[in-house]
Amino acid sequence: MGIMRMEYGRDGMRLTWSVFPLAVMLALSSLVGPARATPDYTEALRLSLYFFEAQRSGYLPADQRVTWRSHSGLNDGKDQNIDLVGGYYDAGDNVKFQLPMAFTVTTLAWSVIEYRSQLQKQGQVDHALKSIKWGTDYFIKAHPEPNVLWAEVGDGTTDHECWMRPEDMTTSRQAYKVDANNPGTEVVAETAAAMAAASIVFRYSDPGYSNTLLTHAKQLFTFADTHRGNYDKSIPIVKGYYPSVSGYGDELLWASFWLFEATGDENYLEYTSIKAQELGGTGWAMTQFGWDVKYSGLQVLASKILMQGRGGAHTSTLQSYQRQASYFLCAALSKNNGKNIQRSPGGLFWIQPWNNMQFVTSAAFLLTVYADYLKAANQELTCSGSPVQTYELSGTAQKQIDYILGHNPRGMSYMVGFSNNYPKEVHHRGSSIVSIKLDSAHVQCKDGYASWYKKPQANPNVLLGALVGGPDANDNFIDDRDNYQMTEACLYNNGPLVGVLARLSVGPMYQGETERPKPWTPAVPKAPDSPRSPPPPPPKYHNVPWKITELVQEWQSRSTALVELKLLDLKWEGFWIQGLGCAWLLLYRCIYRLAMAWFMYGRLGIGAVLVFSRSLARRLTGLSVG
Repeated sequence: MGIMRMEYGRDGMRLTWSVFPLAVMLALSSLVGPARATPDYTEALRLSLYFFEAQRSGYLPADQRVTWRSHSGLNDGKDQNIDLVGGYYDAGDNVKFQLPMAFTVTTLAWSVIEYRSQLQKQGQVDHALKSIKWGTDYFIKAHPEPNVLWAEVGDGTTDHECWMRPEDMTTSRQAYKVDANNPGTEVVAETAAAMAAASIVFRYSDPGYSNTLLTHAKQLFTFADTHRGNYDKSIPIVKGYYPSVSGYGDELLWASFWLFEATGDENYLEYTSIKAQELGGTGWAMTQFGWDVKYSGLQVLASKILMQGRGGAHTSTLQSYQRQASYFLCAALSKNNGKNIQRSPGGLFWIQPWNNMQFVTSAAFLLTVYADYLKAANQELTCSGSPVQTYELSGTAQKQIDYILGHNPRGMSYMVGFSNNYPKEVHHRGSSIVSIKLDSAHVQCKDGYASWYKKPQANPNVLLGALVGGPDANDNFIDDRDNYQMTEACLYNNGPLVGVLARLSVGPMYQGETERPKPWTPAVPKAPDSPRSPPPPPPKYHNVPWKITELVQEWQSRSTALVELKLLDLKWEGFWIQGLGCAWLLLYRCIYRLAMAWFMYGRLGIGAVLVFSRSLARRLTGLSVG
């Protein structure tokens, strides 16, 4: 998967390219415009921060720019006697999921840390700070005691049975927490990372608030490390939406690195050194970075510390982290001897069918910051024994962003509101129903599906700056509201995107360019709409691709990520047991597929074999396998 592909085509397409290179080049140029034309990154940056305001829950401020939204979720936490008003809705639904929300704040804070001056130059730094603070203000509420964190508000199952504006919600607003007796290391550690990173952002502009965030971050890290356990075991209802597939080792290391950055306390750096092998930081080499799997991100952060000469006694361990970061970066450049990141024929990074854009923006961000780290340290990346020029990393990142903004075979911007050709039927409750400010009539649970969800027309409210899930592996895209895999926008898509756009907005990233080309937006006519299929009944799990028809394909993607550990780097104590466990994981995938096929035909007898295989795989590897 991903090895037998080329940037402009696969299989038969390779022959077509070799026989008709000029024709293909002319066809592509007609779609994407002049060779040196680039999108208006400044405008894209401005729009990207609007999306956070569209996702706000609670009492909206007087300076709210997304005016079709109003106050919502004003009783969140009331049934549990806790004030949980505020925070962000996750995606096209009205649930507040703490794990992806915290990851969003962490990456948005990282964007500001690296590119604050660029944001300032474009007049966007205040909007970025407000977006971070909207999240951290809520996190403070959600952490009322050292060993308590409220990790979810709303019930995804009942929420997805209704199609309602957040202002009209009548669905369950039950809140769920983790504590010492019911631990949730992943979500607690990610929240610690978010608050630590945010404390750096506010260090000089609001030192008192920064200190408050740092106090919470330290308490949360101690809580996460002392009381270890998977959060989706303590909150089983989250498994259908944001299950912890990778376990919590990455979040613990991620949080500890951010606490070192925020405090300079060597104890946190020592933790990442001592726990590097135990928690997988120097063992796992990945080809994705997201709300669940943080290894590539923390390895890049470790590389930054190393290249800045701050490793001290932990330099050798940080070098091991850096080797694994190099694996990710070389995979993104298609220069690994092993697995590379798959690309669509049009050049888009491709990981999975549902909301693939989350991995595109996160990869582009890591490529961008690493290129800047290398340049500042006067160092270079090596892939398969050959040196790589810094501009290759930043140029690859820029091409991914250009694809998002319209430089693709369809000539479509996948950021809503950018150019004239963008998704109009975004899978989003608030956007797809008339604003409550224009029509205050209550939209009932099922009425929303009948009156708004099924309407074959553009959303009445433009969800500016939202980055939708995007096209499939062959660059195809169907702009239908019921096509949630492609048309739903998620909060965490935009966190790292802000940083890359800020970097791009002030100058070129290609070698030899001395000034920015003239701003460009796609001028290609919209392709004919694909025939619409009738909307399906309201799905039980509408936010994550875990419907039975998609489960086998999704497991293949997730389990592949779990066995990406390079054999040459398998140096953990008891490596032969770990290796046997990884082999069993591959066998487990086959058993899992058979079990799911059996299940789809109504036969559940093989379930016992599945449970036994899962248990054995966990015993042999110590890994979470679903």
